[in-house]
Amino acid sequence: MPAGHAFWLTGLPGSGKTTLALAAKKEVPGLVILHMDEMRRVVTPVPTYSGEERDHVYMALVFAAIVLTREGHNVVIDATANLRRWRDEARMRIKEFHEIYIKCPIDLCRDREKTRVDEFAPRDVYKKGEAGSPVPGVNVPYEEPLSPELAIDCGILTPEEAASMLVGYIKKVKH
Repeated sequence: MPAGHAFWLTGLPGSGKTTLALAAKKEVPGLVILHMDEMRRVVTPVPTYSGEERDHVYMALVFAAIVLTREGHNVVIDATANLRRWRDEARMRIKEFHEIYIKCPIDLCRDREKTRVDEFAPRDVYKKGEAGSPVPGVNVPYEEPLSPELAIDCGILTPEEAASMLVGYIKKVKH
C-alpha cells in the first residue's frame, strides 16, 4: 500500500486553516483532518499553552499523521505550528509531506476570529493574547515557512478561491 500524503496547513490563528481543511474534506474523498485544537483537548484537557506543553501536543499531532499516512491515508493537519521546528519534524518523519502556508494579515485574522463558530477552536484568542496569554503573532513568534510547497494568500483570495487552490493542489499530488 502506498503511503498517504500529509498536508500541513500553517498560518496565524484566524487565517482560514480550518475553513480550508473542511472545504478540502468535502472535495477529496477519504481525506482525514487532524485539528490541533481537537488534539489539544485530548492531550491537555486543561491547557496552559506553555512551550513544553506545545511540544507534547505538536509531537502527538505529528505521530498521528505518521501513523495515518503510513496506512495510506491522506491527512490535512490543521495547526498553526508557530515554530518551524514542529513542521520540520513532520517533514523529516513523513515521506509525502507538504507544507501549505495560509497567509493572512493579522488584522484580518483578528476580525475573523471575532466571529469564529468552529467547534474546535477557542474563542477570543487575540483578546487573550492582548491580556498576556501566549498567542502567535501577538506575543509569541510565528515563524513563516521558508519554502512551502504551496502558499495561499487568504488576505486577497475569497474563501472559495483559496479552497479551490488547496483542493487542486491536493488532487494533483496525491495521484
